[in-house]
Amino acid sequence: MQENRKEFDNTEHTLVIEGRNAVLEAFRSGKPIDKVFVLDGCQDGPVRTIVREAKKHDTIINFVGKERLSQISVTGKHQGVIAYAAAYEYSEVEDMLKLAEERGEDPFLILLDNIEDPHNLGAIIRTANLAGAHGVIIPKRRAVGLTATVAKTSAGALNYTPVAKVTNLAKTMEELKEKGLWFVCADMGGESMYRLNLKGPIGLVIGNEGEGVGRLVKEKCDFVASIPMKGEIDSLNASVAAGVLAYEIVRQRTM
Repeated sequence: MQENRKEFDNTEHTLVIEGRNAVLEAFRSGKPIDKVFVLDGCQDGPVRTIVREAKKHDTIINFVGKERLSQISVTGKHQGVIAYAAAYEYSEVEDMLKLAEERGEDPFLILLDNIEDPHNLGAIIRTANLAGAHGVIIPKRRAVGLTATVAKTSAGALNYTPVAKVTNLAKTMEELKEKGLWFVCADMGGESMYRLNLKGPIGLVIGNEGEGVGRLVKEKCDFVASIPMKGEIDSLNASVAAGVLAYEIVRQRTM
């Protein structure tokens, strides 16, 4: 397995859980675990149980060498297993739809396709709150989770804005379409956002910092929106693009 050094930065996480019993009890108690690091080649009973629990909860599992595990250990007593717990608990997508219903509003969700920068995620959550979005949806893999940095950058918005973590973003979009939502994603090759009807139940899809919206997710979108630009460079930061499009949705909703 190829190792990404960003995977071993525990400074982003509020809680680092080390040791077999501690990690296993964390799973059994229902604590949201973002990822688990397991000593590669370790096959004893407790470790197999932890791996089984991680798979059951669809938690990311990284098998790493002893030296790497020691590098990310805080206590030095990891027993071959370290888990990273989320800084905040995640919501369910259904909670967001219920929130929209309680407010008497059409659902407005923001979906993020593999956003990796915690500052971008925090800023987007802040924008989502201010724009009246009912929640933010992120994928479980290849994306930053609810870390301490995300919470700080959100300037308190994380306390009020539901964030759900899903296994398959494209599948979630299909399920939401059955509930009446339609989707627009941001892309330079799309139609000007000013020409699109962005009213009604809507999901705004923002791609990651380098590659934009992935092919499978983009195929699920009903419209592709571009942001008019006048300068020499041709792209915006992901959080800025999210803000511009979110407020175009707000503008159209209040017309």
